[in-house]
Amino acid sequence: MKKLQPGTVLACLSVLQICSWGCAAEPPNQLTEQEQEQGFELLFNGKDLEGWDQSGNWQVKDGVISRTDNGGDLVYGKQSLPDDFELRFEWKVGAGSNSGVYYRPGQYEYQILDNKQHADGKNPRTSAASLYFCMPPSQDTTRPVGEWNQGRIVCQGTVIQHWLNGKKVIDFDYTDPHYAWHVTLLANRGGKLEERGGTLFLQDHGDPVWYRSLKLRTIPQDEKLERSPVKPAPVSDEAMAAEQRKLQRIMENRARQQQQK
Repeated sequence: MKKLQPGTVLACLSVLQICSWGCAAEPPNQLTEQEQEQGFELLFNGKDLEGWDQSGNWQVKDGVISRTDNGGDLVYGKQSLPDDFELRFEWKVGAGSNSGVYYRPGQYEYQILDNKQHADGKNPRTSAASLYFCMPPSQDTTRPVGEWNQGRIVCQGTVIQHWLNGKKVIDFDYTDPHYAWHVTLLANRGGKLEERGGTLFLQDHGDPVWYRSLKLRTIPQDEKLERSPVKPAPVSDEAMAAEQRKLQRIMENRARQQQQK
């Protein structure tokens, strides 16, 4: 029998840990035994919106959070997010729907989107699982409209990771000069990647969207993340031109707002 090398064993264990959430169907709104050992807590009890603040336009039915009308975002009011954390959640959208999970101050957004029908799906930098208007995912691993997707956000120090359906699609250190242009792009939109202490909220973008199984843990400082390289998907010239026009409108609107103060 061939003896496995230590590196092979560690790699296998890492894959098993990733597949424990994202590769197999688990009962919604419950912590697995492994998640309990890792220190996860449920942010949504599956019954009501205890701990969440809203304006009456979100509801819980059959263990699922859904947007029912215009009225604003759904905000988790119990606590701010830790500096270093892992957030897990499940989401699905209606045809052409747009939403987002905001997790740090400013414009830190894990994009929630129907890539096939919404215009933002034409640009990887604004597609599902992107760090919106900053970093594109490496690939589109979304499931068809109406099916549940599993999202995961991992933040430790200056490293940001986005996962979708068991695949790591974003992994970058925002202090790396290689990503300076991406960081500047988000800053022009109003986001500062170095800010901390954000309030978690689910965006009301006017479209049908559903969430469940929201789980959070604090990541210890000495924990080593899985840092296999991820290459952002390329952005076409046409999409790049459209986003520059959009950015120009954003900056003009911000200038007008500042003049009115």
